[in-house]
Amino acid sequence: MFSGESFLFQQDGAPAHTSKATQAWLKENIPDFIPKDECPPYSPDLNPMDYSIWLILEIKACAKAHTNVESLKVSLRREWVKIPQETLRAAVEAFSRTLKAVIEKRRGYIE
Repeated sequence: MFSGESFLFQQDGAPAHTSKATQAWLKENIPDFIPKDECPPYSPDLNPMDYSIWLILEIKACAKAHTNVESLKVSLRREWVKIPQETLRAAVEAFSRTLKAVIEKRRGYIE
C-alpha cells in the first residue's frame, strides 16, 4: 500500500475505531499500531499533519468535485508537493510543542 515505506497508523477515538474487533484487526494487520489505551484520551489534536495542512489540502484539492477516489488521490498528491516547506516546517514545530504539552499534562487534556 505504501510502496515499502514505513508508516504509523493513527486513528481517532470513534467507537467503531476502538471496538475490540477493530483493535484486534489493527494489532494483527498494521505495523506500529498504537492501541487505544496508549493514546491520550483528551488530546484529539495529536496529529503531525495539523489542521492547517489538512485545510490547505482540502481547499486546493477539493476546489472541484471529483467523480472517483482516484481523481481525489491525484489531486491531493499534486497539491501536497505545492505546499511550501516553510508551511510544513511550521506545522512540525507546532506539533513538537503539542507533544511537550501532552507530556507535561501526563496524557491529560490540553488546549
